[in-house]
Amino acid sequence: MREWLDTAPIVIESARGCTLRDVDGTEYLDGFSSMWVNVLGHGRPEIQAALVEQLDKVAHSTMLGLANVPSAQLAEKLVAMTPKSLTKVFYSDDGSTAMEVALKLAYQYWRLVEPGAKRDTFISIEHGYHGDTVGAMSLGHVPEFAGTFAPLMFESIAIPAPTGDDPGPALEAAEAVLDAHAHEAAALVLEPLIQIAGGFIVHPKGYLAGIAALCKKHGLLLILDEVATGFGRTGTMFACEQEGVEPDIMALAKGLTNGTMPLAATMASQEIFDAFLGQPGQGHVFFHGHSYTGNQLGCAAALATLEIFERERVIENLQPKIRLMAELLREFQPFDSVADVRQCGFIGVVELRGADAGYSYGERVGRDVCLAVRKDGILLRPLGNIVYFMPPYCITDEELTYILRATRRAVKALDQ
Repeated sequence: MREWLDTAPIVIESARGCTLRDVDGTEYLDGFSSMWVNVLGHGRPEIQAALVEQLDKVAHSTMLGLANVPSAQLAEKLVAMTPKSLTKVFYSDDGSTAMEVALKLAYQYWRLVEPGAKRDTFISIEHGYHGDTVGAMSLGHVPEFAGTFAPLMFESIAIPAPTGDDPGPALEAAEAVLDAHAHEAAALVLEPLIQIAGGFIVHPKGYLAGIAALCKKHGLLLILDEVATGFGRTGTMFACEQEGVEPDIMALAKGLTNGTMPLAATMASQEIFDAFLGQPGQGHVFFHGHSYTGNQLGCAAALATLEIFERERVIENLQPKIRLMAELLREFQPFDSVADVRQCGFIGVVELRGADAGYSYGERVGRDVCLAVRKDGILLRPLGNIVYFMPPYCITDEELTYILRATRRAVKALDQ
């Protein structure tokens, strides 16, 4: 924080499309969709119009004992577009809260259907990240983010993250863990296809489907965290589509409202919902809720966002840009300072070598590269030694090329 205060932070005043403008009038291309949420670009007039229209009706009314029109319409929309296993929606505010809802649903589900069972832990993946609230941190395994708060967290059981192109070894290791611990776990939690905040670890083809099969074999609920991967980022609307996986619970947020309003959704199966049905006094109540659960403005923004996805065939039109990103990423491979280049859909990753490989810039090299490209009017955010690209889908070929070529020049300078 001291360093940030000393570097005259950029103060954003306005934005349109892929461009952010600060209070001094300087413009920057948004290379990471403002923390992965503005997937369709900034200032979409259709979404703004939907918000104004909803404001003329009602901005918010509680969902404690009541319902409202846009939340019901959005729930119907989400059920229609997500895997068939998911038939119910619980609203919250962001990715962390969506995961808190998911873990509490899974935990209470087993207390309702197996009252004598002791399923009081979760199985999750090494280097996993699921948010910054205490329950979500407990599901993760990134000590840099959560280590300080370890005494506050419950213990979860880690399975190894996959490496290489063969999912077999990681699936064998996962099965060994499930053989030993599935009976005491409420669910297995996973970010599908790619672990983003934990190091942009791209999973080999077949790993997700293999994990889903293991969960079915062991009678274990599967929770998919699609907070960052959902809404097109991996090249399909939801990452789980690519391996035909239907989870028991799925968390959605970030791109749901295109960065206009905080809104998240935890999707659940009919079987899980039915377990909570009961008479007053039976103890079936799910005691969880937020003041802004199902907020009308957020739901109206989400409906407008999903309409744009459909009308503009966003996923279909994203495919050429994914291929262009792949071509541009290959230009980083010859540099000695580059340890690895990888991609998952519209996520591009350049991992730089650290001090242990003989480079003096160590863990701050990603920051140095991101600061260098600010001079070119580009905003990126590093993850340690990793420089990544997650721009809005509306980015032009010229803008995408400009961002990656400018970053390439900054990386090339590290070799000189």
